[in-house]
Amino acid sequence: MAIEIVPEWIHGLDDEDVSFIKKFLLASGSLKEIANQYGVTYPTVRLRLDKLIQKIQIAEDNKNEPYISLIKRLAVDDKLDFDTAKILINEYKKVKGV
Repeated sequence: MAIEIVPEWIHGLDDEDVSFIKKFLLASGSLKEIANQYGVTYPTVRLRLDKLIQKIQIAEDNKNEPYISLIKRLAVDDKLDFDTAKILINEYKKVKGV
């Protein structure tokens, strides 16, 4: 049975995110088990999960304009530092009057 309707938040995830979710589910949500599978520490896995949660929350936050969501996603993905993201969002809000 194929999934015909994919939630919008899933479109914002990359292949690595989907793979992490699959491993997380197959490990019954055990972060310790996931840490063993990836060969990293528990705090590293916890940070990865927190970033994934943030990505999903950003995608689910419909009140954000697409530009603001993009800036937030870039910051969560470590492609843009948080201070720069804050500046860009604040300047955008000033220009748009948001």
